[in-house]
Amino acid sequence: MIRKTTILLLAFLALFSAAAQNKMTVQVNKPIADIQPTMWGIFFEDINLAADGGIYAELVKNRSFEFTKPLMGWKVQQKNFVEGAVQVVNRPEKEDTNPRYLQVLLQKASGHDLGLTNEGFRGMGVKKDITYTFSVLYRQSSPTGKLNIELVNAQNEVLGSTSLTPEVADNQWHKQSVSFKSNATDPKAKLNIWFEGDGKIDLDMISLFPSDTWKNRPGGLRADLVQLLADLKPGFIRFPGGCIVEGFDLAQRYQWKKTVGAVEDRHLIINRWNTEFSSRSTPDYFQSFGLGFFEYFQLAEDIGAEPLPILNCGMACQFNSAELVPAGQIDPYVQDALDLIEFANGSTDSKWGKLRAEMGHPAPFNLKMMGVGNENWGPQYVERLKIFTKAIKDKYPDFKLVNSSGTDPSGDRFDYLNGELRKMNADLIDEHYYRSPEWFFSNARRYDNYPRTASKVFAGEYASHCDNSFVGAARNNWKAALSEAAFMTGLERNAAVVSMASYAPLFAHLEGWQWAPDLIWYDNLHSYGTPSYYVQKLYSNNKGNKVVPITLGKDVVAGQDSIYASAVIDTKTKELIVKIVNASGNKTTKEIQLEGAPKLAKAGTLTVMQSCDMKQVNSIENPAALAPKTQPFAPKGKMIKAELAPYSFAVYRIGL
Repeated sequence: MIRKTTILLLAFLALFSAAAQNKMTVQVNKPIADIQPTMWGIFFEDINLAADGGIYAELVKNRSFEFTKPLMGWKVQQKNFVEGAVQVVNRPEKEDTNPRYLQVLLQKASGHDLGLTNEGFRGMGVKKDITYTFSVLYRQSSPTGKLNIELVNAQNEVLGSTSLTPEVADNQWHKQSVSFKSNATDPKAKLNIWFEGDGKIDLDMISLFPSDTWKNRPGGLRADLVQLLADLKPGFIRFPGGCIVEGFDLAQRYQWKKTVGAVEDRHLIINRWNTEFSSRSTPDYFQSFGLGFFEYFQLAEDIGAEPLPILNCGMACQFNSAELVPAGQIDPYVQDALDLIEFANGSTDSKWGKLRAEMGHPAPFNLKMMGVGNENWGPQYVERLKIFTKAIKDKYPDFKLVNSSGTDPSGDRFDYLNGELRKMNADLIDEHYYRSPEWFFSNARRYDNYPRTASKVFAGEYASHCDNSFVGAARNNWKAALSEAAFMTGLERNAAVVSMASYAPLFAHLEGWQWAPDLIWYDNLHSYGTPSYYVQKLYSNNKGNKVVPITLGKDVVAGQDSIYASAVIDTKTKELIVKIVNASGNKTTKEIQLEGAPKLAKAGTLTVMQSCDMKQVNSIENPAALAPKTQPFAPKGKMIKAELAPYSFAVYRIGL
């Protein structure tokens, strides 16, 4: 009898334990942290043809002949070869910005006697019935004739054409433009310029832009890529990088002052990703800075994101040259930071505020924060950071600074910097982690024991990296995205510690990438968000502003039975939002009991991403192969019955 009673008791306890494991509790009326408006943002770096050849809509490569090889991207076309018909010339008065131009000697040219062809960035993506604007800077002392402009496909069939006759002949530089439409869509078009006439003409800044840019701005950004960013509803945008901030050496570092003002006066430099990876060498990768700091600020404003510029701290990449400026000679770098704040926020009577106004934005951009250095480390970084911090805080006490914790989320380098930065009461400590999916699953508790009231964390660069058997866009598979979703429950749960987070890198051209995985992939005409993109979108579009506890038993939900969860309240819409990841291959059901909840709405929405194929990716051909699907659901009293599909990420949203 005793044995039978014991067996029954054990069976009862087993059932009770199983029931307990299937029951989660959300304490709706006990918020534990505020979620910052900047919680989920985006990180932009000019890698993988993200700027020129990507979001910057210019179609002409090497438009000002400033590449190391001046005619890279161009081909001179001659029916009868004439030595010196086309020459690259330097002008000393533009030595620091745009010294080179093209000099063309015409000898009664007509038809296809003499011309130029530009290949674009892996071709030019042109669309039927879209207007394209051709522009050029020219100089001539007497009328020379005209330029016949045409877009052609791979078979040299004309897709659209026009002509431009330079109007002024006073030996001064002038800009002229003309527009025409394409009669077909082609991803690999080329631009031809055929010369007609006699005499000498100088050409520079040869440009071709589509009219369907973001907000239809002339010389603007590629609309489909900006729309993908806007749809994320990001709290911030960090720019311009990344490693390009540091440069291979200091000569190649990013200098914001050389990226503002007239486009033709911006100082093109080589992109450090040009030769960074021998297996992905990209010798035609340069930075024209048509997308410069003014355009970054404007983009942030357009998509409702706080701007977060990162500036060089007098240190080049420590993995490459490790060049640095002596601490006693760092004043110009510090002044650059102070001047940038003036450019963004200063009155139109100030030097840099006046330039902002002249560029078309008299109102301030309301810059509130800045990063000093990118992935820099060691005592030399701390020494320079202290100089920057004092100078900026003395003038702008409420201005927030982002400080680097190095390249890795653990180890001696991280421990040293984390300790030093916390002694300095750093505003934000920038932590980076490019790790395996297993690391992300196992680190959902990373911030559970961080101090709540000290320096805040900026998860500035992170992405789940599957093993190297996955190449290029194949690395952005469901396993990677699901592990990021699990990790992000820990970031959200610890919003008292983590103020900002951004996936990295952001963009990649399918034919011009150096680094993978990336959030958004594209070719010359199309673009798509990866599964990781949709995970980011589900978090940022369901952000809320108060964290509330969600527990399994008395513990946070961070991997028990392969389940991860977080819960937030949106006090503006008066909704509860619960995010749950099932990282196992088994379907499971969890009861979510809502304690302290007022009366619930009769129905809410359930949005799910799910696939049993952990290698599932999106593509140009099938951009929504794995994307969120939304349906209604109804609670039972104050309980949500969560039926979690294998390998799924679910977002429950219900009104209170």
